[in-house]
Amino acid sequence: MHKFGIWAPKAHKIALQWSNQTLPMNGPNRRGWWTLQVPGAECGDKYAFLLDDDTTPYPDPRGLRQPDGVHGPSELYDHSRFEWHDQLWRGSPKTGAIIYELHIGTFSQEGTFDSAIPHLKYLAELGITHVEVMPVAAWAGQQGWGYDSVALFATHEPYGGPDGFKRFVDACHATGLSVILDVVYNHFGPVGNYTTKFGPYLNPNRKTPWGDAVNLDQEGSDEARRFFVDNALMWLRDYHCDGLRLDAIHAFIDLSAVHFLEQISTEVERLSATLAKEFYLIAESDLNDPRVVRSREASGYGMDSQWSDDFHHSLFTVLYSPKQGETGYYADFGSLNDLHKALKHAYVYDGQYSGYRKRRHGRSADGLSAHHFIHFDQNHDQIGNRGYGERLEHLIGLHASKVAIGLVLTAPYIPMLFMGEEWATTSPFLYFADHEDEEMRKSVAEGRRREFAAFGFDGEVPNPEDQKTYEASKLNWEEQTEGKHAEMLAWVKSLIRLRRTNVCLNDGDMHHLLVSTNEEKRILTMERDEARILINFGEESYTFALLAGEKLCIASRDEISVRNNYLDLPPMTLAVLLSSTEEVEERQVTMHQR
Repeated sequence: MHKFGIWAPKAHKIALQWSNQTLPMNGPNRRGWWTLQVPGAECGDKYAFLLDDDTTPYPDPRGLRQPDGVHGPSELYDHSRFEWHDQLWRGSPKTGAIIYELHIGTFSQEGTFDSAIPHLKYLAELGITHVEVMPVAAWAGQQGWGYDSVALFATHEPYGGPDGFKRFVDACHATGLSVILDVVYNHFGPVGNYTTKFGPYLNPNRKTPWGDAVNLDQEGSDEARRFFVDNALMWLRDYHCDGLRLDAIHAFIDLSAVHFLEQISTEVERLSATLAKEFYLIAESDLNDPRVVRSREASGYGMDSQWSDDFHHSLFTVLYSPKQGETGYYADFGSLNDLHKALKHAYVYDGQYSGYRKRRHGRSADGLSAHHFIHFDQNHDQIGNRGYGERLEHLIGLHASKVAIGLVLTAPYIPMLFMGEEWATTSPFLYFADHEDEEMRKSVAEGRRREFAAFGFDGEVPNPEDQKTYEASKLNWEEQTEGKHAEMLAWVKSLIRLRRTNVCLNDGDMHHLLVSTNEEKRILTMERDEARILINFGEESYTFALLAGEKLCIASRDEISVRNNYLDLPPMTLAVLLSSTEEVEERQVTMHQR
């Protein structure tokens, strides 16, 4: 027996299509739910709903499987039938996380959950602790980034369906890797969203860049919020994910007394206590609002960390000058002072005027641990939203890329890599999609061309709907042992090893961080107790005096010399110097006495 349920507050009648039968449902109750107990219904049965006099059967918005795609009937699925092997797994500590963002479809040539599993041992040996998986909830078509999901409770079938994702998570845990899943609760994709046939999941009076905003505070919002919160809990409870990355939370429009993010963090905390397992909640936000990561007790929303765009933008513009017309939000950045502030204070814009936004932006995050912010030198957005999907090394070369990832991995914030950057892969990461409707395919391709023509891109931007665009984005694992790829991989391995073996590099206390810059000479230094990180962004060598007891640990280039207690740092080079704890304390005492 199975109890079917559907929230449809404005329907006058609903029927269940199941096993060649059309069965009227009971309801609605006062909250708008219709239900029906069906003897004989079991796992694997397909079903759909008929609303009022509409003869079109619609899939279940909460359907756990869509084997025939998002337009087809839903299929009953039993989470309890999967055999897990991770009963003793409790997750990697989030304060010491090294995150690796990956896209299942392009991480391996086959583009499935199962084909990704053989590469997990490599990630663990690299020193990764958490894999952040781009969205896997079902969307229309075969390939895509996953941000156009419409069946949020179902797992994308071309990747391997629900059991495939569970095998992937189970394998991650067996390898010592935590899994953070990217989830999208700010909009539905443009094709295959049938939720609005049933109830007010969206608010047509409020808009996001992707269409109508999700209904978080209007009539019916209790059940709409319940839909998304239950989805979050499902990935953590039933798929054993260790955390969630919530996409673009700045697109949530919620005037409720209890913000949607606060509700999620509260209910995830309850689940954590029930399962005796710690979860990691990450928000993507461009609000520069510390409430996102402050605790609920301090009137915050209770997210553990947020992506730090200000750091990325300030670092990117120091290393690369965006072309005329493609500057956009980069116009607000470009100086070493910006990078200095991003390192020392998390936000560059914490209340001052933003020329890009033409208004004041942000609020100070002082007092928060650095572990509340995730640093990266590239991610899927910053690569894929370029016309040709260029990765950082494609734009600035190997030496500058080594400096960039060196800063990410030696700063006090939580570091994140994007798949393939650790060996400076030749593969771009392009925007690709697979819309079934021919008019939609043409519209997406033409829109992409117009968008980048307006930003000054020359030539033909790859067609997102072309299979070649998707294939070109797949990683080339064979190149790892060759030339510059092997050099970059060895550098990243040494940086991660250094971070994992030196306590000071995992310290999130911002009071233990000193940053200094010389804009004219293009020099930046970070002092982190026993470690001193020196960076020469300039075009000429720069000489540093070594402190008492300091020794050169690693450097991004071989052409570096140490003589007579001086270190000559070549252009575009990062070096890490280490001292003993006793030597640092002695220097601090001497400075205090002076």
